[in-house]
This record gives sequence, C-alpha cells and structure tokens, in this order.
Amino acid sequence: MKIQALQVGSIGTNCYILCDEAAKVCAVIDPGAEPELILSAAEKLDCTVDKILLTHGHYDHTGAVAALMETLPPTAVYIHQADFDSPQTQLFPLKSELARIPFGGVNFYGEGDRITVGTLELQVLHTPGHSEGSVTLLCGDTLFCGDTLFAGSCGRTDFPGGSMKQMMASLARLAALRFERRPLQYIEGKWGFLDFEVQVGEGVLIPRQDSEAICLKAIDLLKGQAAPAVLDLCAGTGCLGIGKAIW
Repeated sequence: MKIQALQVGSIGTNCYILCDEAAKVCAVIDPGAEPELILSAAEKLDCTVDKILLTHGHYDHTGAVAALMETLPPTAVYIHQADFDSPQTQLFPLKSELARIPFGGVNFYGEGDRITVGTLELQVLHTPGHSEGSVTLLCGDTLFCGDTLFAGSCGRTDFPGGSMKQMMASLARLAALRFERRPLQYIEGKWGFLDFEVQVGEGVLIPRQDSEAICLKAIDLLKGQAAPAVLDLCAGTGCLGIGKAIW
C-alpha cells in the first residue's frame, strides 16, 4: 500500500491517492480541486484510478469529481447519501454537478460497508458532526478522517447538517480505536498531516506517533463548549500543522 498526499484548492484540502502497487490500481480520496494534478500524480504512481471515495460532500472535497469523471473511464464514486441528497446545493454541489455530465450514478456507502481497491479493503465508519454524511475510512491501520479530525483541531459544526454533539461522539469513537489497533495512524482533511510528514520532493507519507494524544486532547478541550472554537492542540505533541480556523 502506498499513499500519495496532495493539497489542492485555495483552502488546502488534503486529497489522497491510495494505491495498491501490486494490482496497479488506486482510489482517489476527496478530490477537491485541481483534477490535472490528481491525474498526473496517479500516472506517476503507475496506477489506474479505480474508485473515487468521498469522506463528505462539501464542495472543497468534491470539486474535481465531475472533471475527473469526464476524463477517466467509467469510475465508481462513493459518498454517504445524506450529503449527496442535501438540499444545501451551494455547500453540497456534487449532485447538481454530476447531473450535467453523462454519468451512471453514484454509489452510497455507510456504517460497516467495505470497499476494495485492488487487494486493499477499506471499512466505512459513519462519523457525523462536520456534516450529517461524514465518514472515516479505515484501511489497515490507517484512518482517513476527512474533516472530522485535523492536525490541531476538528471540523466546524455550524454548517447545515453539522452537530457538535455528533462531533464529540465521533471524536470519542476515533480515540477509542487506539485500544483495538496498534499502531493506528490518523490522517485528516486539511493543512498539516496528523501523524504523517511529507518527505521533501516526494510526497511520501512517513508515520508519526502522536495522533492518539491529539485525538484525546481534542475531546478534552471540546468538553463543555457550546460552539466550535479555534483549538491549538499541537502544543507539546510535535505534530505537523496548526489548527487555524476550523473548517
């Protein structure tokens, strides 16, 4: 398994290419913008894009899907139905964008579903809070958290479909996974990488060991807060990135 990390768009959304090198196929996770960059990265990995997997439906995580679908051979797109069907089309534009191109339809996934990419298997965890349809994807010992968990904060919950109560439960769930799996690496949706650093010039992710502490500290600092806040969770943890404004 190889993971290529790209930061795309003006917000700096983390897009990941998850590659089964032996099978020469890959999944693109959260292609928020810059489809040419994403396709070039997949080509350099010598992998064919097999699936597009979305951790949630916000425009900054789905903005390149339609362009990729117009360029690639028929490719399966997966998203939670709650986000795809959201009436808030400015924030969740994928349904209307795909309606404008010849396309067979998306695939909906949710809690407990399993998706394969070559020989790799991803388990879907429903982790609402940032949006009603937010999911985390577990592949081996790696969690693709989307905007549920950042390097230094968590996703904001004041958008339509967001919930601080659900965010707290989702963070607690991600933290509890450390008791079930070791080591467990959390990688997230924006800015820095929770427990991966990018090797200069290569974009190769190198594991770090502080993600469990960050997740636990996020829960501790969020307790009792009535509204999202900017949280600097990085002090003393050595993680990459700082939570700026929660997105």
